[in-house]
Amino acid sequence: MKPRTFPRLFALLGALLVAFVILPLAVTLFSTNPARLADTLVDPEVGRSIGITLSAAAVATGLGLLGGLPLSYLLARTRFPGKKVVEGIIDLPVVIPHTAAGIALLMVFGRLGILGQAFAPVGLVFTDTLAGVVVAMLFVSLPYLVNMSREAFALIDPEMERVAAIDGATPWQAFWYVTLPQAWRGIAGGALMMWARGISEFGAVVILAYHPKVVPVLIFERFQGFGLANALPVAVLLIVAVLAIFTILRGLLLPEEQR
Repeated sequence: MKPRTFPRLFALLGALLVAFVILPLAVTLFSTNPARLADTLVDPEVGRSIGITLSAAAVATGLGLLGGLPLSYLLARTRFPGKKVVEGIIDLPVVIPHTAAGIALLMVFGRLGILGQAFAPVGLVFTDTLAGVVVAMLFVSLPYLVNMSREAFALIDPEMERVAAIDGATPWQAFWYVTLPQAWRGIAGGALMMWARGISEFGAVVILAYHPKVVPVLIFERFQGFGLANALPVAVLLIVAVLAIFTILRGLLLPEEQR
């Protein structure tokens, strides 16, 4: 193979893959009836559904950061028995079908589930509630945050923390003032991916919490009940909204070489 052929071949294969991603989205965006799209823009059910979807994904991401960052740090910095098992467990939501994940969550967080019964006395119900939507999104999207944050922590030289300790810093101070400022972009990238993955979730959400309807559930319902013409404008609005927010956040949070 000639030297120039190699990069050209890779460029061609890469271009085909990019086209594979762009083509369905472009056709969807430009196939929408403008009148239907205008009606959908002022449809209160659609607006409410988009708000629920974006906010639930944000809450799930916040909860993921609360527990995911300590776990990511431990996985990057320490060795302990069963570490590989823990890493495998974290990746499970990526590999199991999300309808199966929904069933598993229902068995635990449903009205007859262990945690469902435990939280019921304080008024926290997970079936067909916003809390259930958050739980489903948290379950399926957490691996993205944990894995990317772990890689961010692993790239930082532990010697810097030891130097901070020699200078009198506590472990918490070393983490907060030395490690976190250097790892935050990787963590932000993981949080962004977790948020985006949560928005797109359908299988686990529809089983645990059909209501309140997130946009993927609303799109499915309108497609099943009224056909493609009614589902298409909702899909377009979600694509445009998420693309705009994702692009802005990615530009603000990630360094130029990762954009």
